[in-house]
Amino acid sequence: MLTSIANKLVKFPLKRLEPRPNKAKTTAAVLVILHGDINNPQVVLTQRALHLNSHSGEVAFPGGMWDKTDSDLLQTALREAYEEVGLDCNSVEPVATLPTASPKRRDVHVTPYVVIAKGKLTLTPEPGEIAAIFDVPLRLFMDITQYQYFDMKIDNSDGGAVIRFPFIQYESYKIWGFTLKVITDMLNDTLGASIDLDYPTFEKVDELRKREKQ
Repeated sequence: MLTSIANKLVKFPLKRLEPRPNKAKTTAAVLVILHGDINNPQVVLTQRALHLNSHSGEVAFPGGMWDKTDSDLLQTALREAYEEVGLDCNSVEPVATLPTASPKRRDVHVTPYVVIAKGKLTLTPEPGEIAAIFDVPLRLFMDITQYQYFDMKIDNSDGGAVIRFPFIQYESYKIWGFTLKVITDMLNDTLGASIDLDYPTFEKVDELRKREKQ
């Protein structure tokens, strides 16, 4: 399975991208870390610390915002992964650059980099940023029966409009949003998984917000 994914990832060649000059402050990069048995590979995910002001308690890839000291976005992802989970950059092999996307809002542009571990990983959460590190078998995402949907209000008013998001519950962790979409898109593109989930579009969210203001 891991070999098949790696072979098909050639359609997403490794690119050492730099942020656009006018977008540097809203540019981020994350690592999709694959490791384990080649027939049952796993992806490394984190749960963000509960005390954080942004996305507290949510599941995410290791990664973060570009810094002016970073030579490119791959270095951003590797640096942030070292800071958050203690990843040794020499312990992984970067293999692909997945399409840049915007999670939940349009003002942040995130580039995922796929890396494959060269051997057993030793990771430690930085408690100021990360509550937990956990591995999820990629086979879980191939099982369409695992997917559920939940409703999220687009504002805090009583009776306000809601939008639905797909998610997978893995142990105590809810995997959804940008993280889930990156994984399922990767599996669709490399293994022909045909995972077809219903995500709200930015246009749909804007439409609902306009209705709420009327």
